[in-house]
Amino acid sequence: VQLQASGGGLVQTRGSLRLSCAASGSIVRVDDMGWYRQAPGKERELVATITSGGSTNYADSVKGRFTISRDNAKNTMYLQMNSLKPEDTAVYLCNADLLYTDYEGQFVAWKAWGQGTQVTVSS
Repeated sequence: VQLQASGGGLVQTRGSLRLSCAASGSIVRVDDMGWYRQAPGKERELVATITSGGSTNYADSVKGRFTISRDNAKNTMYLQMNSLKPEDTAVYLCNADLLYTDYEGQFVAWKAWGQGTQVTVSS
């Protein structure tokens, strides 16, 4: 069972990127999911969250520019980032509350983190 983030890259100011975060393996259910980011020398901060029902929450710094969404059938979450600014430069990490079955068929609840994807916005 793993959580895989992708879609980062280098973009100019006011550009756009779309990040993806996919859960794979013996997944039974994916509950709350979220994106976080961490810039060099700074604390990790919340970017946006989404519940399994689709309710969303955003950091003030990204409201109106970023959109979080998910495809429950694919166990995948997305972050559409528009009007990017240099201060958005960071490693973006995804997080998900997973329920999966282990090799013995037992249910396991796990708050999983993806490996992170680098977003760099040039001025």
